[in-house]
Amino acid sequence: MIRHFGITAAGAAVQAITLQAGGLSATILTLGAILQSVRLEGLDHGLTLGSDRLADYEGALCWHGALVGPVANRIAHARATVAGRLCRFAANDGPHCLHSGPDGTHARTWTIAAHGPDHLTLTLDLPDGAGGFPGQRHLQAEWHLRPTELCLTLTARCDAATLINLANHSYWNLDGSADFRGHHLRIAADRMTEVDGALIPTGRLLPVAGGAFDFRQGRPVVPGAPALDTNFCLSDWPEDLRDVLWLTGQGGLTLTLATTEPGLQVYDHRAPADAGHGAYAGLAIEPQHWPDAPNQPAFPPILLQPHETRHQITRWRFSR
Repeated sequence: MIRHFGITAAGAAVQAITLQAGGLSATILTLGAILQSVRLEGLDHGLTLGSDRLADYEGALCWHGALVGPVANRIAHARATVAGRLCRFAANDGPHCLHSGPDGTHARTWTIAAHGPDHLTLTLDLPDGAGGFPGQRHLQAEWHLRPTELCLTLTARCDAATLINLANHSYWNLDGSADFRGHHLRIAADRMTEVDGALIPTGRLLPVAGGAFDFRQGRPVVPGAPALDTNFCLSDWPEDLRDVLWLTGQGGLTLTLATTEPGLQVYDHRAPADAGHGAYAGLAIEPQHWPDAPNQPAFPPILLQPHETRHQITRWRFSR
């Protein structure tokens, strides 16, 4: 089902597309390819943080549920060398660039290329130089819904060497509660990237064993203990689709996340946005490459050459 969702401040029409398969439904917006809502039959609450107001997504909720890119996460000092050329990006996180700046993929209106009751394909073309990134880039987001799972396949192509690191930025709370207190979290990662006070990677990888960030065996996740805005290192390179994270609410619902990506950023929403979401209202779970990869030679690279196609798959599976 496709319905009109609103008009952006710039005058662009935004559509909301609802997919349905069995007792699972998902609504995606053409603005930012935002996953606006995920609902499961028998529950009176949604599973993601979102809003019914377009103005919220153009304001405080600009990254909630969005497909962020072309480079998710932070780029130190808002600059990087791409194929021998120094590129400068928008600094929107102090002197650094976060999620490609204010004009990233989250803020652009995508085009519906195909749709049906349980599937949707959105496309977006980014011109050379947009946000400081080189090359004309063609992005595609394919959503497929089944009765117990939602799958997102991302594809990127370009006509010049560029940087690509896309990520879905949904916040999850499986209980519909005020915060994620009482959820149980397991992450299949034995390392994390060390960061400085501005959350920029130092280049070192830290073992999680025995520390506050060790979720390998699964345990309750407590707001603020530890503070989470953390890249967990799943592998040194993209791999075949595999399960990497399990989140279980107090009501017994489990979200199992699978990805092809080598990293997983988890953020605890400790800085609350407006639109009724308080601190720790949900966990942002963002499969992606490691942050600041263009400036960290030892990290998995995010350089995309014009003869290449980048594929990325994320799957959310629900069980109870």
